This record gives sequence, C-alpha cells and structure tokens, in this order.
Amino acid sequence: MDISALSKTFQHFAARECKGSSELYEYLSLKISEDEDILALSANAQKGQPVPNLLLGAVHYLLWTRIDHPLKTYYPSVTGNAVRIDDATFTMFKSFCSLYREEIISLLKEKRVQTNEVRRCAYLYPVFSMIYQRVEKPLSLIEIGTSAGLQLLWDQYSYSYGTEEVFGHPHSLVHLTSRIKGKPPSFLHESVPPVASRIGLDLHVSDLRTDEDYVWLKSLIWPEHKERRELFENAAAYFRNNPVNLLEGDGVALLSEVIRNIPEDSVVCLFHTHVANQFPEELKNELMEKVKSIGRKRDVFHIYNNMWDRKLHVDSIVNGVESSHTIGETDGHGRWFEWNEW
Repeated sequence: MDISALSKTFQHFAARECKGSSELYEYLSLKISEDEDILALSANAQKGQPVPNLLLGAVHYLLWTRIDHPLKTYYPSVTGNAVRIDDATFTMFKSFCSLYREEIISLLKEKRVQTNEVRRCAYLYPVFSMIYQRVEKPLSLIEIGTSAGLQLLWDQYSYSYGTEEVFGHPHSLVHLTSRIKGKPPSFLHESVPPVASRIGLDLHVSDLRTDEDYVWLKSLIWPEHKERRELFENAAAYFRNNPVNLLEGDGVALLSEVIRNIPEDSVVCLFHTHVANQFPEELKNELMEKVKSIGRKRDVFHIYNNMWDRKLHVDSIVNGVESSHTIGETDGHGRWFEWNEW
C-alpha cells in the first residue's frame, strides 16, 4: 500500500470525519499522516478496509482489553476523564504502536471495520415508515454488511427529532435522538410499520455473545463518544434477548437464495449504510443488477448511502415501475440528516 496515499487518507480522515467530532482522533490522524513508521504499520490493513478506523480501533481494543500503558490516560473511554492532548500524546501513541506492533498487525489483518452505529436508525425509521405508507405491506428486511445486526431492530427503538415528541416503540430502552434538516415527515405520527422478516448478511458476522466481538465493536466507537457507547451497549443487550437471523457470506451473492424465503405478501427492503464504500466498482454494479432482477418478480426498495456519493438514496421497483429518490446528506453517526420528501 502506497505510503503517500495513506498519508492523504489520514489527512482526509482528520478533516472530513474527525474534525468537530473527535479531537483526539483528529490530532492523532494528522500526526500519523506525517509519520512513516506508523503509516508503514497501518499498511498491514486488509485491502478495502478504511485504514484510519482500523488502526485506531486496533489500538483502542488493545488498551481496553489487556494492556497497561500510559497511553490509556489520553483515552476518556478508558479513564472516564475528559480528553486531554499535550506534547506527549503522539509520543505515547507511537511508543505503544512500537511496543505492541505484532499485536496491532494481527488485528489489522484479522479484523474489519464493522461499526454498528445504532443512531443511523434515526433516518432509517422515517424511510421505512414512508415505504409502508406507500405500499401498505409488511416489510421484509435484508441488510448487507449487518455486522452484529443491531440496525435490523430499528422498529424496536424509540426516536425524537428535536422536540419532546417520541416516535417508534414507546417503551424501548433504546432511545435515539437526531436532528432533521428540512420539513419533518408527517407520517412519523403513524404507528410503527409491521416487519414480516429480518435477515442480516455479512462477510464476517459479529457475535455479541462473545467478549471478543463485543469489545471489538465497542472499540470502533471513538474515545470521546460516551453516548454512542451507551446506545451500543443498550442495543446489544436488547439484541441478545431478540436475536435475528444473521448469515455469513458475500451479501450480494447470497441475495438470490435469501429472496426465495421472503414472505410473498411482504415488500422487500434491502438496505445498507456506510458499507458500499468498501465495495469494488464491479460489485456495486452487480448489486444494482440484482435489485433489478428482484424487481422483475416482486416489489423491492433499495435504501443505501456511501455507494456513489455520501447521500441517502431510495430506489424502488413497484408494480414493475422503477423510481429513484435522493433523501439527502446524513451524518455518519446519525446525529442529523436531510429530509427531501416525495
């Protein structure tokens, strides 16, 4: 992997992803972009994986599991204290990476960035509500890149959008807040859409019943993001009592087989969030052709972002008629989203 390209990747990550969201990761990413040793270390990441997330997640995981090192004092997720950055921050980070180089390489080669960002359900909820309002059929959910499957339980969570009104499941222990840019959908007041079936597909399914997978997924949450960790923990606890069907394998390749078992009186809702950026171009095109193939036999909706651009899209084939709509930009962590209704 080209060191110069990796340097730009970390610079981009600092500016586009971390700025205003994680002071620690913004600082570390900029420093890493100038350090050939750490860049060379990060080059051990699996092809197609977001390298900054993977490297920083690996360090976070080791700090959280078994390693005692002064770098811990800079991570509020580990200490419970406020984030601090001083002249020794990157020195400590580089020392840690040098001491535990082999452990980090092992994680970079083995693990995947599989963020179960539960708050993204805040923009999925109105999308699925809109779909149900349009077709008046129960929804059959298929998620590509499901990881641990937490987004498949979106109908079991409750939601608020800048007011005291609460939508979704009224007694849920998982309450998600987000801000809507644009006029809020009127159909949020309707009852929660019925779900006929739910299936998650992933090359590597994360099993929340194992400590290793549970801690790895938590390690991918950035150190300052206490609320995100709490949402993950609550959703994970809920999932353990309400498990769904998760299948391991190539999600696009598995689609034809999965569709055969979907209830005929339901509408297919295929969705994926912040995963298609890891697809090669030919796989993206194959997925789009698969959706068209499904649409020749039954109604289907395809909900996605980070495939062609950063915006949330809803494509559909209903009664043989194709249509496409752009919902708008979404925050990567679901804190806000644009809403363009049609």
